Amino acid sequence: MKPDLPETPRPADADLRRAVPPVICYPTETLPQAPMALYRAARATLRPVAEVTAPPREAACFRVPAGHFFRVGSIEGPQVGDLNLWNAADLSERFYSGKTRALHGTHLSTGDRLWSCFPHLRPMATITHDTLDWYGFDGFGGAVHDVIGTRCDPYTHNLLSHGGQYHHCCHSNLTRALASQTGLHPREAEGHVHDVLNVFMCTGFSRETGQYFMKASPVRPGDFLEFFAEIDLLGALSACPGGDCSAEHSSDAAACFPLRVEILAPDPAALAGWQPPAPSGYDRSHGL
Repeated sequence: MKPDLPETPRPADADLRRAVPPVICYPTETLPQAPMALYRAARATLRPVAEVTAPPREAACFRVPAGHFFRVGSIEGPQVGDLNLWNAADLSERFYSGKTRALHGTHLSTGDRLWSCFPHLRPMATITHDTLDWYGFDGFGGAVHDVIGTRCDPYTHNLLSHGGQYHHCCHSNLTRALASQTGLHPREAEGHVHDVLNVFMCTGFSRETGQYFMKASPVRPGDFLEFFAEIDLLGALSACPGGDCSAEHSSDAAACFPLRVEILAPDPAALAGWQPPAPSGYDRSHGL
């Protein structure tokens, strides 16, 4: 609830100002498109090569070579996951959820790409299959796989609970997993944890207040979100302590389930001619 503050007087042309039509910030007609026909052909040749499980209220790291596929899947019950991605050879190149949102929208599905941060700004992964693509936007404005939320974290929990200490928020889970994978001190690893793709999470904005909302995820065991690795990737996936996020997160009250990451290799011949994308061609002179 926002505080009861005096309202600024409406100008005489208020209705005209509100009626101005919107303009899309980033028209994507010139955005390099993913070669989806090539990826579909490669999908037909996939074979599993590795598997990692993120236990309930924990996170796990995984590695995916460029040109391989990986799937984040529900295996036991409705569960959402928070996904971080880094360049496997350079942690400073990481998933940029804000720019991905600006280019593709608030929620992602097949054909959308996960872009890396500046100064790289290139596709890190492309979504090649989504078993929840049927959901679309519901009557509340909710949809799945969002890039609008950040990640549940112990700092916001501490703020809203007047001092509570909870260590299984996704931010902390991802920090522990990255520290374990890389040998970094947890405080150094924490600096590399970033805003996420909320896999399977069903979210939107309230029409009344504009607040970020969550609702029960429609995910079922067997559902998965599949990606093509455009570069060598290090990933981390947290099985959120909110379970299906139908009621709350950052607690031990919700029913939680594991999530599985499968790494799959295509027949190399199926990707003939494919090359990892180059970093941004901007010269970084910034007008100086």
